[in-house]
Amino acid sequence: MDAIDTAIIAQLRTDGRCTIQDLAARVGLTPAPCLRRVRRLEATGVITGYGARIDPAALGQGFEVLIHAEIVAKDLATVQAFEERVAAMDEVVELRRMFGLPDYFLRVQVADGPAYERWLTTRLLGDPAIARVDSRITMKLIKVP
Repeated sequence: MDAIDTAIIAQLRTDGRCTIQDLAARVGLTPAPCLRRVRRLEATGVITGYGARIDPAALGQGFEVLIHAEIVAKDLATVQAFEERVAAMDEVVELRRMFGLPDYFLRVQVADGPAYERWLTTRLLGDPAIARVDSRITMKLIKVP
């Protein structure tokens, strides 16, 4: 990767829908070599996909909670089963296994506080692998990817 590849990535992060012509102009290339570079970045896995940023509130999921979760056992069967169950929950928009404690970081989006309380008590705390949960509610979102 060189400075032009880095510039292409920066531009696509800002506007993933720009045309190759616009992208090429922004990074100082003509369209054909710019397209070749984008395709190479895609083929080598540097660019893994394109997507739309969605306002969660517009989907009735404007209440976001960050959760630190610890599980009761760390054996492979418990870990895999827990991850499969939690990853399948529509409310969980991000799930990370962590080094050290907590064991997991979850980002959950639901409609409001009562919906979160229902989800937490009936779905997450009902999971047999859960030992401890610590919830954090964002005061202000300052920077997003």
